[in-house]
Amino acid sequence: MWDLKRLFQKHACDINRFLRKRGHRPDVAADLTQDVFLRMLTSAPPERDDNPRAYLRRVARNLSVDLYRREHLVEKADLLGDEYDGVPDPAPDPETIAHDRQRLAIANQALMELPERTRRAFELYRLGDMTIAEVAAELNLSVSRTWSLIHHAYQHLRIRLKDGGD
Repeated sequence: MWDLKRLFQKHACDINRFLRKRGHRPDVAADLTQDVFLRMLTSAPPERDDNPRAYLRRVARNLSVDLYRREHLVEKADLLGDEYDGVPDPAPDPETIAHDRQRLAIANQALMELPERTRRAFELYRLGDMTIAEVAAELNLSVSRTWSLIHHAYQHLRIRLKDGGD
């Protein structure tokens, strides 16, 4: 059984940062962070309790998805002929799809241009849901060096996307 007070003291900031990285406003991230620990208090303990941080992040991710779904529910209505024709299609148009695919290809190419260690640091941080300290430990680097590599990757991507891949 976990000591909830100790878990909160140790992991609340990490969970809050985790939620903000996923696009939640600071006030929403703070509320969701509290909800994570409330869920821990009111639910049955997990079968395996050897990694509380991973469990907390999974709960946070689930609560985040639930909130997103609740906020994006659309009331359905029966529309007739002319009413239906006036409803805009939320799907992106073909030009937007082509533009987004082109930018994705440019970003992918830009990542491939990076040195292996720089690319790996960036991928672990942005795509692997790891903190900079965790990436540093994984790559056996200092935190400051790891941040420098990630910063370099961001700069490279920004330049390549701004230039349009040229």
